[in-house]
Order: sequence, then structure tokens, then C-alpha cells
Amino acid sequence: MSDTVALGAFEFDCGESIPELELAYETYGEFTGDNAVLVCHALTGSHHVAGRRRTGETAGQAAAWWDDIVGPGKAIDTNDYYVVCANVPGSCYGSSGPATEGPDGEPWGTDFPAVTVGDWTRAQRELLDHLGVPHLHAVVGGSVGGMNALDWAKRHPDHVDRVIPVATGARLDAQCLALEAIARRSITTDPNWQGGDYYGDGPDPDHGLALARQLGHVMYLSKSSMEAKFGRRSAGMDAARETFPTDPAAGFFPYREVESYLDYNGEKFADRFDANSYLYLTRAMDNYDLAAGYESAAEALAAFDGEAMVLSFTGDWHFTVEQGEALAEAFRATDSRVAHHVVESDHGHDAFLVEPDRVGPPLADFVEAGVRGNAVTDTRESDDEDSEFAPVHTSLFSD
Repeated sequence: MSDTVALGAFEFDCGESIPELELAYETYGEFTGDNAVLVCHALTGSHHVAGRRRTGETAGQAAAWWDDIVGPGKAIDTNDYYVVCANVPGSCYGSSGPATEGPDGEPWGTDFPAVTVGDWTRAQRELLDHLGVPHLHAVVGGSVGGMNALDWAKRHPDHVDRVIPVATGARLDAQCLALEAIARRSITTDPNWQGGDYYGDGPDPDHGLALARQLGHVMYLSKSSMEAKFGRRSAGMDAARETFPTDPAAGFFPYREVESYLDYNGEKFADRFDANSYLYLTRAMDNYDLAAGYESAAEALAAFDGEAMVLSFTGDWHFTVEQGEALAEAFRATDSRVAHHVVESDHGHDAFLVEPDRVGPPLADFVEAGVRGNAVTDTRESDDEDSEFAPVHTSLFSD
């Protein structure tokens, strides 16, 4: 079921309020009292987590973005679980954000309050109250959605039994912060951005948003996957002249396939997403720190007494295996039952979206049986408990 709910006045962590917070959400399956699973979407995802035949405002990668994982007979089986996914505040797929109407009847623009991952968690809690769901069997999310899942263990430790942070970390490192800053500069220096007040009949800052997304794509792919997919192959001199007619050197150098890929995906993304929302959501991700307000990440998780599975990918340099292991160690320090499941993959950060055959088995087993699931492997398990963790090969849990 797809719907939008008005939750009333909402005060954000920044101290500012709006008179009415609206959340777009979808639910799948039937609620039986103890089978609710909250799925938290990634940066530019949506509440439309599954069901490719559905139509609406979502498009591209935001449409049915985890359809291979969520659904009848799939890893998160909607025959057994009641799945809820909400578009986060600040986004542009139906929930309140910069592009939605403010009290004056005009789009909020940059007058919309700054959002945080904590705001998303509190808004989701209010949505679940509206749906009559007091407790979650599990919460799962990838990338910044994984931070959102971690925030549930921190803010509502008594409201969730199992937490699955996927391809994420307790905070972003300096390199990723730097790249995100450049991405935002590409938007705010686009003349069409106009200080965020570009809604109406004029042009949108599509050029800046497309460049920001191109940086994102580079962050989400691994070096080996880019080499295998593109190499140094040329897309042709004519393509270079057509794409960069004002570049005097374009005709002398090849327009490479990797450039063509970035240009195409940047353009498609600018067609479906809002530039201000991109600024807001990347800021929320950049500013999240699991340990904020506590001495350490472990202290932040101290009240959580459920089970956790951290899922990492060897080719992911956006959120590395080492960052995943640090998360697992934080859970272990609280005596929580935890497994750190590492998947050997060359796909980079996007592996959690594009390799359902590797993500599905451990995820399904953990949701059903916790850390005792047959496909769930803790990478610390070895003959020597103090040895460095080793990546898990998919052959360990494949048929």
C-alpha cells in the first residue's frame, strides 16, 4: 500500500519547526503484531522499495530499488513480514522537503529546516505509531540508510529486536566528506540554483546536480569494477565534439566510455531528483556520527540488547570493511549478539543494490534466525579469536 500521512507539527534537531510534516510511505504484507520490518532507503532512494508494476513519482533507481530483496518468497519475505518504508524528510518523493509547499503556498526552498538522520528516525517512529506498530522485529538499511538503522539502535533500543546496517559506518571519513563538499559546490555554483529559489518557470540547476551525481557514481563504484566496465575505451571523436562543443580540445582527444556513462547517468538523475534535496540529504549523511553525545560508539549502543548483523563488501571504499568491523566491535563491546558478514565483491558500494544473490541469503537468515542463521557468518570466527578478520567468500553460503 502506498500512502502519505500528515503527522502534525514537527521540530527538527536544528531547533526549527514546520506546522505539518508529511511522510510518503509504502507497506507490504500483513501486520500480525510482532513481524514488522522497517527498511531505510539510501541517499536518493524512495519509499518505493519493491513492486515494479507500481507507478507514481519515483523513477530510475528510486523505483523498486530493492525489489530483488523485498517481496513474496524473497529475502525479506512479505508473506511473513510486514514491511514499512518511508521517504525521509528533506527528500523529494512525497515527504516534506525543500520542494514541497510551505506555509506561504510557495515551495520551501532553503527555508526548509536542516534535516538530520535523527530527524528521520523520529519521523519514522511517529509513522509507526500512526500505523499501530509499537515494536520492530528488524530494521535494515544500506549506506546512509544503514546509519538510519544504527540510529534506531541508539535512540529506540527497546523498540527493535534486530538491526542490519548494510554497507555503512558510524560516520563518514574525511575523503568522502571532501567529495561530498565538491558535489554540493557544483550545485550551489550553478547560476540556475539562485540561492535555492529556482522553483517555478525558470531553469533548474540541472548541470550542477548532474555533476554532483557524477561524483557520487565514482564513489559508489570500485576501481576494479570501473576498469572492467569501461577501461580506457573511447566512445568516439564525434561524440566528444557533440557533447563538448565549446571545448576547443574536445576534437583532439577521445570521449571515453566512462565519461559517456557519467554524463548519461548525471543527466537522468537531474531529471528525477531535486537539487536542494541533494544538498539537504548529503549534509545529513555527512554530519551523522553514531557516537555523538556519548564517549564512544559502543556507549551509544549500550542500551541495545538485541542482535545485529553488519554487512560489508570488500570492494566498497565509500564505507570500508574496516569501518564495518569497527561497528561490529562497538556492538560486541555491549555484549550484543552480533555478526560481521563480509561479502567478497568487486562492485563497490553499490554491491548491496546490484548483487541480491550475495546479499539475500545472509539477510534472510538473520531476519529469521538472528546470528544463528545458517548463512550468517561472523568474520572473526577462526581458530585464533585474536586473528584479523578474513573476508567471506560467497561459496560459503551459496547452494
